[in-house]
Amino acid sequence: MARLGVGLIGTGFMGKTHALAWRNVKAVMGDAGASVAVPHLALLCDTPDRAAGVAAQFGFDRATSDWKALCADPAVDVVSITTPNGLHHEMALEALRNGKHVWCEKPMALTLAQAEDMAAAAKVAGKVTMVGYNYLRNPAYTHARKLIHEGVIGRVVQFRGWVDEDYQADPDLEWSWRAKLADAGLGALGDIGSHLVSLARGLVGEVESLIAEMQTIHETRPLPGGAGRAAVENEDAASVILRFAGGVQGSMVISRSAWGRKSRLGFEVHGTKGMVIYDQERMNELQLYVNEGDKAVQGFKTILTGPAHPPYGAFCPAPGHQLGFNELKVIECAALMRAIAGETADMDFAEALKIERVIHAIAESARAGGARVSLQ
Repeated sequence: MARLGVGLIGTGFMGKTHALAWRNVKAVMGDAGASVAVPHLALLCDTPDRAAGVAAQFGFDRATSDWKALCADPAVDVVSITTPNGLHHEMALEALRNGKHVWCEKPMALTLAQAEDMAAAAKVAGKVTMVGYNYLRNPAYTHARKLIHEGVIGRVVQFRGWVDEDYQADPDLEWSWRAKLADAGLGALGDIGSHLVSLARGLVGEVESLIAEMQTIHETRPLPGGAGRAAVENEDAASVILRFAGGVQGSMVISRSAWGRKSRLGFEVHGTKGMVIYDQERMNELQLYVNEGDKAVQGFKTILTGPAHPPYGAFCPAPGHQLGFNELKVIECAALMRAIAGETADMDFAEALKIERVIHAIAESARAGGARVSLQ
């Protein structure tokens, strides 16, 4: 069977998740009916002091500190981009120019114009692209989507979503690239709000228009080494009122400064017959209420994911034993490989661009004092 040469740029948290996914995808997922090549970890790129050591740890053949050389290397067929946000645009374009497939973490880029460049370049190159919206791969989420689309909760009337974390809650946390527009772009919206938008679209459809506010909770942060303080240039939190195509109303609250919340990405979808609730901090559970039968015994049902919720069974034959974050990346990697083998990519640059348009519309509305912004 043919080999698929993998190049990885960046070896932090997300770089490791990509490496683990590439190493495990074939063992866990198999071919799934597609003629998929075997991933081969060909080349890893990071800083000169890290590249060789991490390449050995992750199992890559070779290491480099030159990401452009990686994009041009003939042994590389697909490039994983897991660097800070400000590097995604240039790296993706370089990889596509060199005829490589691209798996890029979100957000796509710093600006909407850059994201549009990436989608246009992918179309011209004719290569497979994917953006890392891994929460879409959770069997609990895909089951919620199935229940909603099959009408189990009736006609959908409202979406309520939230994504709260506390990685920027401490006012004494040192200033970093995450606080700078030129390096991070949007703040909480790009980093975690984009995930919430991805879930909402899959459940209730495209956003038609919105009204938003943003807040920078900690307006300055201490510089490293105690050399004063620097301004935080992007948002810590946002609140949004949405109207989806088809008339569904909705709301979102987003914060990277919510003490005690670690990955509280969740939603309620209200229907005329019931409701579905999900929370990423309990990512193997789904809450379902359906207005059927004896009122005296009605209540929320907890659905624990298991082999009945594909592709859970590819990892574990026992329900309730639970999947984790890294398993979602394996599922995402399998979707990318199947797309390379000829199946349709379900979160390519063109599709992910729609999410970028929503998060930038939220920022546009907030900067205009809460004016309604249309996306249709």
